[in-house]
Amino acid sequence: MISPLAADRAHFRAAHELAELPFAEVFVDTLLAECERRDPKGLYARARAGELTGLTGVDAPYEPPERPELRVDTSTTGVQEAVCQIIELLGGAMKVSAKAEYAVRAAIELAAAGDHRAVSAERIASSQGIPLNFLEHILSELRIAGVVRSQRGTDGGYRLSKAPHEITIADIIRAVEGPLATVRGGRPEDAEYPGVASQLPRVWIAARQNLRNVVEHVTVADVASARLPDSINALADDPEAWVTR
Repeated sequence: MISPLAADRAHFRAAHELAELPFAEVFVDTLLAECERRDPKGLYARARAGELTGLTGVDAPYEPPERPELRVDTSTTGVQEAVCQIIELLGGAMKVSAKAEYAVRAAIELAAAGDHRAVSAERIASSQGIPLNFLEHILSELRIAGVVRSQRGTDGGYRLSKAPHEITIADIIRAVEGPLATVRGGRPEDAEYPGVASQLPRVWIAARQNLRNVVEHVTVADVASARLPDSINALADDPEAWVTR
């Protein structure tokens, strides 16, 4: 969908998250003057002349995305490169779903609260800006997987089942999503390719190992206390790590 209004985009994002479907917001950042220059139908000229109303950027509002998954700066990016960026976003090897992200954030909230009291789903949802219905479903899955435990009563809520330093990011992702990396829904080690592509499974397995080297070595306690392992900080400190490609 295309919409100039933040509320519209937020509505569709929430609907996708509730349905456990991926959603990516792409901000094609283009100056209004450039939009007018490229306008083949002359709509902007007609709006400027008062012949047309309700045109975004002229007499109708435009609310740019605050945190899009991808920003395409058309002043520095050509059409072909922009298309490649979007294709990479939609088909990239590493994808953290909204479900997995919410699960990790909920666990971090529980880690920060400590074991002295249970935390309600409502409080987690409010603190992290997570849709409550979606969060309750995620917490149920985490409980079934043994990552959290629930407590009923007036002081009811959720706690971590183990000490925060014993629960890794990988534990949480696996609890709600299954294996960390799959190839066409199967295990990388089960993939087979004929002829010159026969070594490709080793590439998928190496990529999975790299992912494990991060998420299996960061605990919810590390994140909640803002004390990440040196090895993780070293990776994140590399400027190239922040470049989407």
